[in-house]
Amino acid sequence: MDGIKALTFDTGGTILDWHTGFRNSLAAAGETYGETRDWADMANQIRRAALKRMLNLGKDAAPSYNFDGAHRAAVDEVLAANEMDMLSDPERHWIAYDVPHNFKCWSDFPAVLPRLRRRFICASFTILSFRIIIDTARANGLSWDAVISCEAIGKYKPLPEAYLMAAHFLQLEPAQICMVACHNFDLDAAKAVGFKTAFVRRPDEWGSAGAPDPTPNPAHDIIVDDFPTLVAQLGA
Repeated sequence: MDGIKALTFDTGGTILDWHTGFRNSLAAAGETYGETRDWADMANQIRRAALKRMLNLGKDAAPSYNFDGAHRAAVDEVLAANEMDMLSDPERHWIAYDVPHNFKCWSDFPAVLPRLRRRFICASFTILSFRIIIDTARANGLSWDAVISCEAIGKYKPLPEAYLMAAHFLQLEPAQICMVACHNFDLDAAKAVGFKTAFVRRPDEWGSAGAPDPTPNPAHDIIVDDFPTLVAQLGA
């Protein structure tokens, strides 16, 4: 891993615990109406529906919405599918906008970010909106050196243009950047254009359902169970 000058972090899932945020907000909204559902499963439904709208966005036409728009469409879709149409527009906005903008960080990350920043440029490189990253950074006390949202690029991961433009923004060659994520699809796409890759396991990202792709691609340069171990392997 010699020559690495920057770390780019997937943020939704690798850094932020979206599952707990959605699950708890759905449960709170349901309690208001005396409704009971599998809130954890509904949280995962929202995530899947949002990702379906975001991955590869911009491949054929310029995007007309960002992840906030995808969250709102996903929330409306999942509420309808689960017979929760009684939720008001403000309640839907709270779940789709306020909750994601206040997602909590996984507990192993905040303490290591300052250590990593002493040696590397540390950038959030994400399909989430700029405002989600700004708000969650403030809520969790995170200080990024840069925020690179695909919202500014107009091409969303895992399209190769997204990774190449991130390298361009950082004024680095892809081989000087290590992509850090808990998702193989993100890391595989980054590696395909020359990035180094680090897989950090997040077994609880999807709650008790388990991660969709828990087994890291052995081709990744680093594979670790948590961020303190990543710090040690990077010598930071």
